[in-house]
Amino acid sequence: MTENELRERLAMHGEALYRRGLAPGSSGNMSVRLADGLLVTPTNSCMGRLDPARISKLSWDGAHLDGDKPSKESFLHLAMYQERPDDEAIVHLHSSHSVAVSCMADLDPADVLPPITAYYVMRIGRLPLLPYYRPGDMALAEAVRVAARSHHAMLLANHGPVVAGKSLDAAVYNAEELEETAKLFLMLRGCDTRWLDEEQIAALREAFPN
Repeated sequence: MTENELRERLAMHGEALYRRGLAPGSSGNMSVRLADGLLVTPTNSCMGRLDPARISKLSWDGAHLDGDKPSKESFLHLAMYQERPDDEAIVHLHSSHSVAVSCMADLDPADVLPPITAYYVMRIGRLPLLPYYRPGDMALAEAVRVAARSHHAMLLANHGPVVAGKSLDAAVYNAEELEETAKLFLMLRGCDTRWLDEEQIAALREAFPN
């Protein structure tokens, strides 16, 4: 896709995420890789009302090249792209169910959500929980960088998910699948529940590697 086409597609997905209630207010941000940098949604922008022409463009060293002032969490995107050269897009949401899970105590920080469905295993796999950092803390970039070496999705404690994909469409669909799984997890708490077993998970990972 051309840069202008990617700008249009960011706006399209932003509106869809906003309408679904996954990016309320001015929360969340998205980015897509370019040959000479990345496009990222502007700071304090509503994902439901993105102007393609005003989406920010950054160089790979973080310099602001075009568009409005970029999201203050752009450093998360840069760190993740640097560790995941095959991923083309990143979605960071403050979606309610994922954020609720990120606030829960006694979770396994190595793998937050159980294998509830095949689609979660296929799209997310393992989901680490990163420690809490205040907004804008550059230490979060290093935590994301370390996690990104072996995971394309992660949950920031008391904050929300960060999810990458091989394309912008894939990153959005991955983030949506994570949110639906978090919703199921909360709905099923206290119920006798059957998760996918290790044999089923292994078969899915062999057939659909992340």
